[in-house]
Amino acid sequence: MTPLYRSSELRKIESLAADNPLMWRAGAAAADLSMKIASGRGAAILILAGPGNNGGDAFVTAHFLRERFFDAHVVFSASPETLSGDAANAFRHFSDSGGRCLSVIPEALRWSLIVDGLFGIGLKREISGIYASLIDRANALARRDACPLLALDCPSGLDADTGARRGAAIAATHTLTFIAYKPGLFTADGPDCCGRISLAPLGLDVEDLLPPPGHIVTLDCFSRYLTPRLRNSHKGNYGNAGLLGGSDGMIGAAWLASRAMLRLGAGRVYAALTAKNAPPVDPHQPEVMQKSPDDLLDLPLNALACGPGLGTRAGDLLSRACALDIPLTLDADALNILAEDKLLHIRVAKRASPTILTPHPAEAARLLACGTGEIQSDRISAALELANRFRAYVVLKGCGTLIAAPDGKWFVNTSGNPGLSTAGSGDVLTGLISALLAQGWPPLEALLCAAHLHGAAADRLAGETKGPVGLAAGELIDAARALFNEWVYGKFSV
Repeated sequence: MTPLYRSSELRKIESLAADNPLMWRAGAAAADLSMKIASGRGAAILILAGPGNNGGDAFVTAHFLRERFFDAHVVFSASPETLSGDAANAFRHFSDSGGRCLSVIPEALRWSLIVDGLFGIGLKREISGIYASLIDRANALARRDACPLLALDCPSGLDADTGARRGAAIAATHTLTFIAYKPGLFTADGPDCCGRISLAPLGLDVEDLLPPPGHIVTLDCFSRYLTPRLRNSHKGNYGNAGLLGGSDGMIGAAWLASRAMLRLGAGRVYAALTAKNAPPVDPHQPEVMQKSPDDLLDLPLNALACGPGLGTRAGDLLSRACALDIPLTLDADALNILAEDKLLHIRVAKRASPTILTPHPAEAARLLACGTGEIQSDRISAALELANRFRAYVVLKGCGTLIAAPDGKWFVNTSGNPGLSTAGSGDVLTGLISALLAQGWPPLEALLCAAHLHGAAADRLAGETKGPVGLAAGELIDAARALFNEWVYGKFSV
């Protein structure tokens, strides 16, 4: 699995590896990548150096590029006296070898590459003043000259821990991150700032130095459960999945979720609609068995999902659902009811069977009684707080979906695209989760697989020019089924 580390953990790793010339290795790796993506030998390269260790990386990069006869122009707006440690040594080495710094960006030159070495990890303040101007100008010049913009370690202005922008931010086409991947590169604003991300481990085995607190979701996270079905099997082997939702005007949400349950392999799927005049059958998926809400809650279910289109007047039904000793997924209106009902909060936190919460940022904010901006400013902490408060497995949806477990494990899912920003896609995800739970998957692996599959299905549809613009949630279901079968039967890998 691919580990993720936040700034505090990376500082520990750096201290444990203090005998290694990490800045020298970082600059060498950055120079190697710069040569690959710049437009040719001798081409003009603009390098922005900041007042800290990221600036030291930039000076080493410039040194190696000058050695290889590239026309490297370093802009350094701070005083050399502000540099310390390895960064100060890097500046002296650059200067002693004939390198010179400029205080402003030359306007007359055309650039084959711009290198951002202003600020790296650990940035917690808003960028303003001269550095904000440098960032804005670098972005503008990269557009003007249609040249790559390479960020060292983390795009300046991006919080490497959270993915939140801190004022002005570099819009990189490439990010070369050092030692280990950081979660902020993959969630919130990270993907829009980073471009293509690559890793330079600098000769360190980070997992040997410090166990990782988080991971990127990959097929390896759940591959041991991707097992072919026995030929001698029947529908009873694959579980009974139930869906409670579908109030007046919102029946489609329940149908999307129940169809996803069926097509991801649940043996039987039951849907209970709360609409007053609910249709007796889903006309496009008659295999889904329709029940009344009371009858649904009396069935021998293996997993139950509540919320898609449920409405906010179903508190009694939701309380009964929470009393069932089966895996329970709460989405949409079920989360809104939970946010308002303190007694239900206590009952959910005391459940013996797994509880899964699948909020988008606004729903997470209601559950934590804060603003959506607070959720988005630190998505990892928000997901972990929800998992701890409700003793639940949490899927915090959004760019770089966060999965958090009650024991403190967390993951970032990187599959998916803006095509998922459409009504009903969350209902499909709820159905995928519940289908796996009904088939006996452990809750964490079910969430990891469903989230990754959900995004990968959207990526496949986008690759077929069916998105991201105009992708409809219902299209995800068959794409997810096809991908899942390919994963199980070994025809495809991610």
